[in-house]
Amino acid sequence: MLGYYVRLALKSFGRNPGITTLMVLAIALGIAVCVMTLTVYHAMSGNPIWWKNDRLYAVTMDNWDPKQAYSKKSTLPPPEMTYKDTQVLFRSDVPVRKVMMYATDGVISGVGTVPSERAQTRVTTADFFAMFEVPFLYGNGWGAAADSPAQPVIVLSRDENEKLFGGANSVGRTLRWNDHEFRIVGVLDDWYPRPRYYDLNGGQFNPPEKAFIPYGWGAELELLNNEETDCWKPEKLDTFKDFMASDCVWIQMWVELPSRSSRERMQSFMDGYWAEQHRAGRFQRPRDNRLTNVGNWLRDNKVVDTDNRVLVGLAFAFLAVCLINTVGLLLAKFLNGAPISGVRRALGASRRQIFTQHLIEVGALSVLGALLGMGLAALGLAAVRHLYASAHLYHRGGYQELMHFDVTGVIWAVVLALAATLAAGLYPAWRIGRLPPALYLKSQ
Repeated sequence: MLGYYVRLALKSFGRNPGITTLMVLAIALGIAVCVMTLTVYHAMSGNPIWWKNDRLYAVTMDNWDPKQAYSKKSTLPPPEMTYKDTQVLFRSDVPVRKVMMYATDGVISGVGTVPSERAQTRVTTADFFAMFEVPFLYGNGWGAAADSPAQPVIVLSRDENEKLFGGANSVGRTLRWNDHEFRIVGVLDDWYPRPRYYDLNGGQFNPPEKAFIPYGWGAELELLNNEETDCWKPEKLDTFKDFMASDCVWIQMWVELPSRSSRERMQSFMDGYWAEQHRAGRFQRPRDNRLTNVGNWLRDNKVVDTDNRVLVGLAFAFLAVCLINTVGLLLAKFLNGAPISGVRRALGASRRQIFTQHLIEVGALSVLGALLGMGLAALGLAAVRHLYASAHLYHRGGYQELMHFDVTGVIWAVVLALAATLAAGLYPAWRIGRLPPALYLKSQ
């Protein structure tokens, strides 16, 4: 019976090619706009490490000016911490893994015919790679012993390794970073978390750093944070040691806490340290020590702007307008074919069968609309990608990588086509099944 209804639907399309084309285009345009918007929104708002959302926590403490909050738009504590506070918290044995880190500028001296270049570098502790599940193409990260005293080891990104060594296994080779010799211990595989949740300061959708070095080199080489450093009170900052002892915030800290009890113990450790410092004259604001999981971290830092959510709403509104127009066209088309339905009713077809026949025709339209909509969405996303490339914003791991037609977009296209279009076709299919056949039999 299904095959028979499909044949009837195809014949109906042939009788009214103009109206059929308009309906397919209306459905396709609505779906294409929704898929493009949802694809970008999903990429921008997604949690890149969702499977560890209940294990990874950003550590923050409010050491800011007692007279005013860190931000005028919220009461959240600063997203970074002081050097001295992270040093104390890092000594806790509660977390399974723990990371202190910041970004700095570096220059990698030329290798062979490759000229020297600036390399954004992450100064971090050893657990960074295991905590954030960073994949390796060659070698591995360094051990905790390499952090302090700092050992001359370095990890390169895959892109940087390809540029310097043509993609060959460079583990064990040496290079000069900031005019100091480092031994390569690992090369990352492709790794472009979007958003860059572990550090949102340098650009939420910027690619990861080109190089990674042990945390101890920060103090050894007096490396400054090149992304965000905030100070709220006048302090003597004549030397790098003064800076490390100041109340300026510039270090990020993450911990891995696998259980509720470990989170409670870590929170207790932070609160105890806060109380000690409060008695000593620091932390004069109300106590606000936080362990924030990745999902809430992205939300608190407003990775997805309100404008993006509004655009999603407008896209669905556009789809609704397209479907309303489709309802009108379907009703006109079905009424135009009412005499044929009347003959079928006279020959014994029930109202339910007439309803099913026309609903299957709507389903066929939705499939055609979905296929065309996916094609239009793919072209639209390719156009956006080309726009970023022509504006010289194209770089691997950047915004343009949000504009790809992925499995999520395909699923949304199918769901939107079948659910929305079938819902829109319910009334026209029901209406044609309720018409009395006698009126049309007289005209035949």
